Amino acid sequence: MVDSATERVLVVPTELFHRLGHFQGFCREGQEYLDTLFRPEHVSYRPRSEVECDPGFKQLIPYVIFCHTDDGGRLSVFEYTRGVGQGEGRLHRKRSVGIGGHIAADDVDGNGSPYEEGMRRELEEEVDIRTPYTAQCVGLINDDETEVGRVHLGVVHRFDVERPDVRSREPDILEAGFHPIEHLLADLTGFETWSKICLEALFR
Repeated sequence: MVDSATERVLVVPTELFHRLGHFQGFCREGQEYLDTLFRPEHVSYRPRSEVECDPGFKQLIPYVIFCHTDDGGRLSVFEYTRGVGQGEGRLHRKRSVGIGGHIAADDVDGNGSPYEEGMRRELEEEVDIRTPYTAQCVGLINDDETEVGRVHLGVVHRFDVERPDVRSREPDILEAGFHPIEHLLADLTGFETWSKICLEALFR
């Protein structure tokens, strides 16, 4: 795991996001934003220790939600609890349905786009996907009502898996497993804000 004090992460100017159309919560027209936000002239890599407290920039974060639909049409979603060893201290002990993390300057050395390479790296570090899946980008999350949300912009990806076989690779991804969506929606207590936003927007 990279030291957050020296890690340089992908950011875009918050002012650009506002010019494209500021929103609070979930936006399904994510690609319309990403086509502009990902232009080389708009992205930069800045020390994570600085931008975590600078609302002048938005850190772009892939946020992957694993879904499984059984033969009877019942939908389950992968859920876990964040341990205290994960990098973002403001999310410790929160329940979550999203896997992902920062896109680092080191991801530029990969074969694909830095964003795709960073998402692949984060997934490989955090979970073991033991099943085929299909993936699609389903929207963006912005939450300016929380301290952590003000400096991040979530890019939400839905991975539909053939079997509910996704397992934790990290000791700080706790109590991980698939749960019926109706059970999650019935009790949103303890979920991080991004997960609440996604569950309400995508599955309510």
